[in-house]
Amino acid sequence: MEHEGVQVEYKREYVDDFKYAVIAFANTDGGELYFGINDDGSVCGISRPDDVMLRVTNAVRDSIRPDVTLFTKCEPIVIEGKTVVRLTVRKGTSRPYYLAGKGIRPEGVYVRQGASSVPASETAIVQMIREASNFVYEAERSLNQDLSFTQSAVYFVSRGVEFGEPQQKSLGMKGADGMYTNLGLLFSDQCPHIIKVAIFQGSKKTLFKDRREFFGSILKQLEDAFSFLDLCNQTRSEIHGLERIDSKSYPGDAIRETLLNLIVHRDYAVLSPALISVFDDRMEFVSVGGLVQGMTYDDIMLGVSVARNPKLADVFYRLRLIEAYGTGILKINEGYNDQPVKPKFEVSAHAFKVTLPNANFPVYEHIAQKPPFIVAEQDAFALDGRNGGAYAARNREQVVQSLFAKNEVVSRKDVENALSTSQANAVLILRRLLDEDKISRVGNGKNIRYVIKHR
Repeated sequence: MEHEGVQVEYKREYVDDFKYAVIAFANTDGGELYFGINDDGSVCGISRPDDVMLRVTNAVRDSIRPDVTLFTKCEPIVIEGKTVVRLTVRKGTSRPYYLAGKGIRPEGVYVRQGASSVPASETAIVQMIREASNFVYEAERSLNQDLSFTQSAVYFVSRGVEFGEPQQKSLGMKGADGMYTNLGLLFSDQCPHIIKVAIFQGSKKTLFKDRREFFGSILKQLEDAFSFLDLCNQTRSEIHGLERIDSKSYPGDAIRETLLNLIVHRDYAVLSPALISVFDDRMEFVSVGGLVQGMTYDDIMLGVSVARNPKLADVFYRLRLIEAYGTGILKINEGYNDQPVKPKFEVSAHAFKVTLPNANFPVYEHIAQKPPFIVAEQDAFALDGRNGGAYAARNREQVVQSLFAKNEVVSRKDVENALSTSQANAVLILRRLLDEDKISRVGNGKNIRYVIKHR
């Protein structure tokens, strides 16, 4: 006989733990279990095969859930002149199969790993559930029923929302059977999902500076992560005449909306942390879960939204954390309306990434070292994003000087048009001139204009 393997297992005689192998075969790729064969493959036979077959079929019927009998066949066969009992198990269609006395937990669900039947991981169990049904993670029964809600209860009270058992049921944190759902698990103190934040020096993941991990209820994670990121959101101050102008590195609303998006639209069926990376020039937010089926990148950019976790989104709406579905990305973009560099959104099959640029980061630091009103030819290519630029071969000093000489006030748009350059480059040029105290800024918002300083 062949050796034991992924789809073959031997038992010298009937033993009650054969059920682990049956469950593992049904949850994996099927297999055959033989009674009357030693572990080394030598045939010893069964003296009372009818009795063994009866015990096997009864145990399969009574001890395994859901019913797996339709996927099994128990029969006597003769090998090397001896009678053995063969139990054939096909891969089931209602996975995960589990021991009735243990439930859908790792200690009750088994899968095949080599020649052994081993407890399935929680991730593997969730994946089987998803494949076998119209799976909605937040509505499924939590594998952990020993939950507490100390953190969430305080938060609900602070928002004027009741958090008793009736409310937990109406919100979907408990099912009709009184058992906690995965939505309840997310709001519990025992929530297994976390947010990791890493801080790097510079613009690459080369020099690591600090890290934080946020645990507990997703509401606590939201508050803790936002507070920490707010500390990373430095303020830049500029003095123009008698006026002091303060500007944050990141619009507060953009950080808030991105963090909410990270939590509400995350695929919690996958036990992988949400990642936030803070660099000198940007923040990156990465969560597991690509686009919801049927949605496209263009859809979400237009504000079309299909919630991956609708009950979770509804709870956040009741807590006044979100105003309406589909407004998050629009608000993130609005925070950068007056900024030259815009947020970036990237989608893969299994992940979503949002990059928020640091509005105060000097993208072209080397330009700030040049004398006022002088931009060398080699800088023209760096400043102009139009494949070389219309003015890459000419001295831009004369263009800018002429612009201010002919006009009492100059707008950013005037600089763009005069140099045939982008909005981002025009802002950088004007910012450098402000830093060099060669021009002054007047007005606010969309009415900002620039005047030359005469000495």
